[in-house]
Amino acid sequence: MDRRKFLAASSGYALSALALPDLESVVRRTRTASSGAVRVGAGEVSAVRQMVKALGDSAAELGGGHARHLAVRYLTQDVAPWLNGRFTESTGRELFAASSQLVHLAGWMAQDEGHGTEHQGRAQQYYAHAYRLAAEAGDPELSATALRGLAVQAVDLGYRAEAVQLGEACVRHGRHLENPRAVAYYEATLANAAAQDNDRRTATRHLVLSEAAICRSPDVSGESWAAHYSPGRWAHESGMILSRLGDLDAAEEHLHLALDIHGLDRRRTRAIVLADLGGVRLRQDDLDGALSSWNEFVECAEGIRSVKVRNAVDDMRLRLNRFQGTVATEELRRKADQLMTWHS
Repeated sequence: MDRRKFLAASSGYALSALALPDLESVVRRTRTASSGAVRVGAGEVSAVRQMVKALGDSAAELGGGHARHLAVRYLTQDVAPWLNGRFTESTGRELFAASSQLVHLAGWMAQDEGHGTEHQGRAQQYYAHAYRLAAEAGDPELSATALRGLAVQAVDLGYRAEAVQLGEACVRHGRHLENPRAVAYYEATLANAAAQDNDRRTATRHLVLSEAAICRSPDVSGESWAAHYSPGRWAHESGMILSRLGDLDAAEEHLHLALDIHGLDRRRTRAIVLADLGGVRLRQDDLDGALSSWNEFVECAEGIRSVKVRNAVDDMRLRLNRFQGTVATEELRRKADQLMTWHS
């Protein structure tokens, strides 16, 4: 499938996820499971949650391409039989919720692993499946998070209108949540989609709502699926939205906030923020500042298997073409070439 056909198909597939899932699936399974089906209890649910945390921590540190095959193997060989097993309604809903997290993680890993239609198409299918599992579990936060994955991917693929529509659905699903970090997460998703769609008014309004929510969030994160959306991560995403809207001073301030004040505990995330900061500084004609950020970026990015990191390296190398001949730029180019050799 060529890229144009893939984009058209994937756009419709992403929006089809908004169709109402089978909300009675869990109840029906408790009544129709065969006598030979494996019995599932709290131990299996706990096992899925622990694996999600372990695999998610690894991917956040080293990129989605690092251990995706492990997540998929665990999903297909261990979790799939449990989903078709025997369980009570309450256990079933907890199992479906935990499985939604695992499926979402597999989608994020596939999206972060490569540009190709195989990776991106697989990611969409995982996100849509995660949405159905979350809806069947009756978990609006997980439903909104799965829709967020689809919205972000639609932005990356260039489908701006679809991204806005998915972002709006994401906000609707999270509207009544009591978790401020989750609300901030979803409002920022819509703000980002609107900014990419050049809708300054909508982007600004939802960015303000996102900021109000993150300011209400507790200092210590809980066990929520959106608990990882820390003030530092909010500052990064907000900085890039502001950059898209042309407010470079505010964008740089937010990126500094993410790095220096709130800190970022994952190496992949920190690398991407450093790359973004370099780009914002260059747009402000601060070449020395850009080179400083980019040098930190290439050092931080070594060993990370992420398409976003590869994209950032490519973007940096292209922008350095304007400044050939200086010792500093040539040294940075050499480091970037070494980094891309490792990624190839």
